This record gives sequence, C-alpha cells and structure tokens, in this order.
Amino acid sequence: MTITTQVAIIGAGPAGSLLSHILDRAGIDSVVVERSSREHVLGRIRAGVLEWGTVELLREVGLGGRMDAEGHVHAGTDIVWSSRDVLTIDIEKYAGSRFMSYGQTNLQEDLYAAADQRSARIHFEAADVELHDVTTSRPSLTFASDGERERIQADYIVGCDGFHGASRQAIPDTILRTYLKEYPFGWLGILSETPPLENLVYAHHERGFALASQRNPMLSRYYVQCPLTDTTDDWSDDRFWSELNTRLGPVVGPTVATGPSIEKSIAPLRSFVAEPMRHGNLFLAGDAAHIVPPTGAKGLNLAVSDVFYMSRALQAHYGQGDDHYLDSYSDMALRRVWGAVRFSWWLTTLLHRFPDQTEFDLRAQEAELDYLASSTHAQAAMAEQYAGLAFET
Repeated sequence: MTITTQVAIIGAGPAGSLLSHILDRAGIDSVVVERSSREHVLGRIRAGVLEWGTVELLREVGLGGRMDAEGHVHAGTDIVWSSRDVLTIDIEKYAGSRFMSYGQTNLQEDLYAAADQRSARIHFEAADVELHDVTTSRPSLTFASDGERERIQADYIVGCDGFHGASRQAIPDTILRTYLKEYPFGWLGILSETPPLENLVYAHHERGFALASQRNPMLSRYYVQCPLTDTTDDWSDDRFWSELNTRLGPVVGPTVATGPSIEKSIAPLRSFVAEPMRHGNLFLAGDAAHIVPPTGAKGLNLAVSDVFYMSRALQAHYGQGDDHYLDSYSDMALRRVWGAVRFSWWLTTLLHRFPDQTEFDLRAQEAELDYLASSTHAQAAMAEQYAGLAFET
C-alpha cells in the first residue's frame, strides 16, 4: 500500500511528534513512522530541563497547559566544589531569562495526547525503514508493518529517528561529515520519589562529578560520574546516596532527601555532529544529526530548535512558495548546534574528573572554577549559554 503525504517524518520521539503537531496546526499534512512501540517511547527516561525558548514555543503551539501547571521555573543554577560556599549562576540577572524543570517523559505524553485528539497518522513498530530517491522531487520511504511492506510518498522526509536511525545512513559518505568525541566515563542516574532540591546543583569533586536535578515536586533525578565498566548492580541505593552526599559537599549533601530508587541506569557521554543536515529533500533533526553530553541540558532543546527551523521552513514553502528557510536550514541549525556542543564540552571538561588528568590539569580546573566565582563577566557568559540563545530569524 502507498500512502501519500506532504511531509514524511521518521521518529515519533519529541522532535518528530512536535514537528507533526506544528505542521498540523499550519494545515500541512504529515505521516510519522516509529520503529518502537508507543509504550517503549513513553517509557524512556530522558532530559528534564527546558530552555525558555522551548517553553515559549510549546506554549505558542498549545502544549503549555500541563507544563505550566507541573513544571518548576528556575532563575539560576548552583555549582559546588572544594567545600566552598555554593556559587549560584543567576540566569535571570545575567541573561534576562529562566528555565524550567519538566521531564521529557511528561512532554512526550503531552505530544501523544495532542496527537490522539487530532487523529494523527503515526505508525508504531515500523520495522526495516528504508529511504528512496531523496535527491528527487518525490522521495519516499518503505517500512514493514504486520508482515506487509508499505510505502510513504512525500514531498519531503524529515529524519528524527535518533543516532541509530535509518535517516542519516541515507546520506552518502562522500557528502556526510561526522565529528565524534567520546568521554571516558558515564553517568549513573536514579529517579527517586522524594522532594528535590530547590535548585539544580552541579558538583565538582575529587571523587567525580555529581548533579542534583528534578522532574516534579515529588520526583528527583540525581547523577554521579562512574566508570564505563560499572553496572547498576554495582550500585546499591545506600552506596549511591552516600556517594552523592559526599560529592555534593557539606553544605548541600545533608539537605538531600533520600529514598528508594524507582529507576537506575548508566549512560555513556559523547559529543556527535553530522553535517550537512540536509541532503536533497531529506532533512535531519534532533539526535539523528547531533548528540551532546547531558551536562549542559542541551539535547532536547536542540531538537526543539531544529523543529522550530524546520517547521518555519515548511510553512514558508507551502504558504508563500518561499524556499529561503529550506535552503538555509542546515547552516542555521548547525550554528546553534555547534554553540551548544562547545558549551556542553566546556562544562563537561570543567566539572568531571578524567582518568588521565595530571596535577596540572586538576589545578587548572580549580583555577577556572575560582575565576568563574570571582568574575561577573564569566558568570554572565555561562548564564547566557545555559539559558540558550534566541532562535535565529
């Protein structure tokens, strides 16, 4: 069977679901294919920090109701190291902005609820996705569903299918250039049904990095840096809470409310960029094109900015016959991507302990943290990047 649409979207995570939602509001038809089940997508434990540009965009497209009711707005974020007093980076003061804690799982639920209301065409458990004729005016994709091979014919294909998806693989190696940096450690993360700290707290400690984050008023997310060889079996709840308390230091550590973990996982850290983000009438968005370490909370926000640029481009094409934004999509998106990649790399390098660090490296880290604490200009630069720059017009 052949399905015809204006825009075929591969991936029903936040990027693909949000793009389909915005296009529908603009009267542009789309069909989404997703290799996983709906339940699997909703079960992913992912990001939880939204830049204010993301918050405002979600409000503009009718997705802000639950977010505004349950999300926690922050004016700043804290850093602790070497048993010093807590350093608060005042985002509102220095960047004129704020950010919000709201879990990606919650956002995905909101997107699927909206998709159900408009009877969106989403094909879950679409196996063996293949792209065809992406450099022609009528690209298509095929996939297996219930033992049958189906085809979607479209004007454009947007790949939002993540790092391991089929979309990026459809760009020839002679055209695609990739950049990869893998970090020699992972993050052990837990979810706990306990009240979180008031602010997000980043910790630099001789035993490794730690982060106190949150999802809602009774759901906390905490992380500690760990070797990539560790497994969750190596980390009992008691060991985790003890290590977190130590790394957060004598001021913050004792204020953490502890309890049983309801989820525990270890994730590797890497930086990855693929360019260009367009090949013919195939466009990449989100993790299909770029991955950043979670340190700077940029992954989900970059996906949303890609969707903003992509949806604007398609609306200009179908509404005004103007292809300027389609033609500039890759360059515009990549400028923001590389800025976020650089910031995430800087913050990761600043706050983590690396296996091959020398005494010189450790002292240099301490000196940079001390400079950050003493310089309002340095704090302003960090605040601006943490808050996220405005979308390009």
